Amino acid sequence: MSSEFGNALKVSVFGESHGDAIGVLMDGLPAGEAVDPDALQRFLDRRRPGKNILETARSEADVPRLLSGITGGRTNGSPVCAMIENRDARSGDYASFSDKPRPSHADYGAFVKWGGMADMRGGGHFSGRLTAPLCIAGGIAKQILARRGIFVGAHLSSVGAAADDPFPLFPEAPLFDAIAAKDIPVIKDTAGEGMRTEITSAAACGDSVGGTVECAIVGLPAGLGDPMFDGMENRLAKAVFGIPAIKGLEFGAGFAMSNMRGSEANDPFRAEDGKVTTESNNNGGILGGITTGMPIVFRVVIKPTPSIALPQRTVTLPDFENTELEIKGRHDPCVALRAVPALEAAAAAVALDMLLEEGKL
Repeated sequence: MSSEFGNALKVSVFGESHGDAIGVLMDGLPAGEAVDPDALQRFLDRRRPGKNILETARSEADVPRLLSGITGGRTNGSPVCAMIENRDARSGDYASFSDKPRPSHADYGAFVKWGGMADMRGGGHFSGRLTAPLCIAGGIAKQILARRGIFVGAHLSSVGAAADDPFPLFPEAPLFDAIAAKDIPVIKDTAGEGMRTEITSAAACGDSVGGTVECAIVGLPAGLGDPMFDGMENRLAKAVFGIPAIKGLEFGAGFAMSNMRGSEANDPFRAEDGKVTTESNNNGGILGGITTGMPIVFRVVIKPTPSIALPQRTVTLPDFENTELEIKGRHDPCVALRAVPALEAAAAAVALDMLLEEGKL
């Protein structure tokens, strides 16, 4: 199934942006794990739309309804199914271009693949709205991991020309918590103000702006993963690229390593207090697809929101005539802002899946 990932823990996302509901099925969670609904709601609120002028005006409470798999606040061994009702969809905003594929959206590919039958209102199953159920799965996974001393955090590392500081070599949970409490999830507040300017400036022109997000997983043991096609990078990449608008992924120093020499890029090993660490983390905590015990650090590139108010060239379907469209409705001027918790969710779910698969939980 294309909307599923995981081996020991299978996470399956369902629904469409303007359908009755969206949701997630988690199969493989261990029994007896406590799930704090208030903590889960706080995590979902970080992704929830309509909180401020930097985000889409679509107003959704995003309160999950837990349908199965949890009894008395604990997982009971059966699959966890949760759903969120869509209450503020405005499908009429999409009627005027139902036969005109929006540039840089999935509309045209979906039209060809499913013969025009796909529900593309609000982006349909391709919409960033589907990161809400992903955050249910990731929010539960984060709670389970945290009880084992494993923490996942992310921050908005850049928007346009405004850039935040990178994570330190060993980021800690209090830093993740401090970032999560901010309207713009950054390490350095002055960077956040620069990002605010970038977003509001693009929105004032009827345009949008892209960004990058840095994510870290701290506390995973060494030895998780496999070489070649099922390594930690592979598993993270599969889940991460399920988040709409992501167009690039790098681990550690990533593409910057192309400008380094081996003496600069290598991470020297160091023994301290009976533990092996590295003096740098250019490889992002993964070597040969296997975790080293260092923090796993990766960054993603998120393209500018393709739904903009400016006129754009397109074609009509199915007669293929050149035309223009103007997109109305409510859209994020910078989708990277709300992608931060979605990245944490994907990373947490993958980490939990790997631990369960290798019997390390």
